[in-house]
Amino acid sequence: PPAGGDVDQIKNVAAGQCDVTMVNTYYLGRMINSDLIEERQVAEQVKVFWPNQDNRGAHFNVSGAGITKHASNVKEANALLDFLTSSKAQRWYAEINNEYPVVEGVESSSTLAAFGQAKRDPIALQILGENNAAAVQLMDQARWR
Repeated sequence: PPAGGDVDQIKNVAAGQCDVTMVNTYYLGRMINSDLIEERQVAEQVKVFWPNQDNRGAHFNVSGAGITKHASNVKEANALLDFLTSSKAQRWYAEINNEYPVVEGVESSSTLAAFGQAKRDPIALQILGENNAAAVQLMDQARWR
């Protein structure tokens, strides 16, 4: 079974220990732009494949943020959320962390663009939440870790 994190799985594919893996693409982006030649050499041996492009599209992870009901610094918290969703912050996430921007009109980094244009699964996040418990149960039954 696989062991380690996303970078380990990328290394496993490059070493021929497996043919395919699922990872967050920003880890591959970091390796491509790494100061370590070993990481760049590994990254050159793999490529991104976008599944389900003929139908629903590929799943993209999302990050969420909110303000709790009893927060004492609501004004500051709102300012932080406004900043995180600003074009400036989204450009940083794209360029420095190789994450896909969520703000319309903010371009992906050249590293992300090199992975190709992907059709994204439009499923509502609410549906993912509603099915989370059943999905975890299936993963447990399959002994997926």
